[in-house]
Amino acid sequence: MRLRLTALYGGLFLACGATLLAITYLLVAGLPLTKPLPPSGPLSHGPVQSFPGRCCGANALYAAAAAERNAFLHGLLIRSGIALIVVAVLSIWVGWLIAGRVLRPLQVITSTTRQMSEENLHQRLSLSGPLDELTELGDTIDELLERLEGAFDAQRNFVASASHELRTPLAMMRTSLDVAEAKFPPVSQDASVLAGKVREGLDQADRLVESFLVLARAQRGVMTDLTTVSLPQVVSGALDAQGADIAEMGLAVRLQLGDADVTGSQTLLARMVANLVGNAIRHNQPGGFIDVSTESDASAARLIVENGGPVLGPGQVAQLAQPFRRLGAERTGSADGVGLGLSIVAAIVTAYRGMLDLQAAPGGGLRVWIELPQPRPASRNGTFR
Repeated sequence: MRLRLTALYGGLFLACGATLLAITYLLVAGLPLTKPLPPSGPLSHGPVQSFPGRCCGANALYAAAAAERNAFLHGLLIRSGIALIVVAVLSIWVGWLIAGRVLRPLQVITSTTRQMSEENLHQRLSLSGPLDELTELGDTIDELLERLEGAFDAQRNFVASASHELRTPLAMMRTSLDVAEAKFPPVSQDASVLAGKVREGLDQADRLVESFLVLARAQRGVMTDLTTVSLPQVVSGALDAQGADIAEMGLAVRLQLGDADVTGSQTLLARMVANLVGNAIRHNQPGGFIDVSTESDASAARLIVENGGPVLGPGQVAQLAQPFRRLGAERTGSADGVGLGLSIVAAIVTAYRGMLDLQAAPGGGLRVWIELPQPRPASRNGTFR
């Protein structure tokens, strides 16, 4: 836009200058050329006589004056054209500067809005300057951001509050079920089977509620237990905790755990790794594999988890980080999954200002690549800057 405005300014100036030059040239060229008088001689009192030589001299003077005027007009045209070109170049340069100054608020709006996400909706453009169309646009965007921030906060608070409140009725239902099963005489076989199914449903609901709480906490980016966390130790703990499921599936686990420390919440990072390992187990194939590696450098720590499984398309992989998005019957029918595993991972990575990349492995399965920034100072409320 700056280039177009500069071209517009320069083009308008060049057109106006050329028009002015043409009008000036035509006005000067249209002036009548006064025919010079014949040279005067001695006053004669006799009869009027003709002087052919004088007439020829006057015509010669007239022709010389006409030639001089043509030369003057030609020189005027050349000099004016050169001046027009020089001033046009200067006008283009000045137009470039003016266009940049005029478009500076738009550059501020673009750069600021490009950096905004649901984690920093509290930021505002706050454009300064005279009240014009650009400042009005900035104020409108600020109002939109304020409404979006309110909507996101309301949604997160609702999820956290609803999840917390659901714990009480679930606990009461579990207690009532335990009391009913403990009564004498013992309940019938059919009632025991029904109680077992109800208990499975309660376990699923508990996992769902706990996942909601973790998701809401991660989306708000609140870290109250900041400490230095070793990713290799967290990976080892997650693999040990789910060792029975790994053995049941007959999965081969291959580890390349290099030093990788991250400053953050032990609880959230442990949940992130546990969800990745659990996802790699549930959506694997019997006799498959799980590859886990960690590494770090001066800028970031990286965690890579790859597992075997069915071949996934790019469109399917793009949906995996969305809540309740599970692909295939084996995903929707999983008794242990609630469809929030990778969405919780994505929320935790976002809270750490990290990067998450999901890729379908060519031979089948999924490759998850996570990059977390190296330790940074946190704000007083426990949120990452």
